[in-house]
Amino acid sequence: MARHTNDQKSPAKETGFPAWLELRVPPAVLVLLFAGAMWIATSSGPVHAAGTFRIVAFFLFGLGIIFCVAGVAAFRKAQTTVSPTTPGAAARIVTQGAYRISRNPMYTGFLLMLFGWAVFLAHPFGFAFPLLFILYLNRFQIGPEERALGQKFGPAYHAYRRSTPRWLLF
Repeated sequence: MARHTNDQKSPAKETGFPAWLELRVPPAVLVLLFAGAMWIATSSGPVHAAGTFRIVAFFLFGLGIIFCVAGVAAFRKAQTTVSPTTPGAAARIVTQGAYRISRNPMYTGFLLMLFGWAVFLAHPFGFAFPLLFILYLNRFQIGPEERALGQKFGPAYHAYRRSTPRWLLF
């Protein structure tokens, strides 16, 4: 029996742990899990930031929301899927709006929100979680997305990858 080549499964060639985590947990769910873990891990420290730190926390959180909304709006305008678990369903590469400065503005927005939360919690342990979020997303979400988009859109996607950073600075 011949195997279909249009299989919609994850583009990952690997199996087993940890490859089974690829594209499994939607990033919005991860943000909530990380934020909860930050709350628990920092519960022994100061309750909340005060003064200037609170302003910085709300600024980062608000900026994160703006990035997320801009990313979703660009996907909607391009009439393509916003589902992070099925990158192969993308109808086109989105390079306009927030996608001109980051290949992942929604994930960048989530990261900014987590950094804002870390500032608000005012505990050194809190800042480890956004960094872990970056590592997790790079390995289990963004890497598989990039493989799927590269397979689907070929040279056009690879040119976009070369011209636009994954996050904001790297």
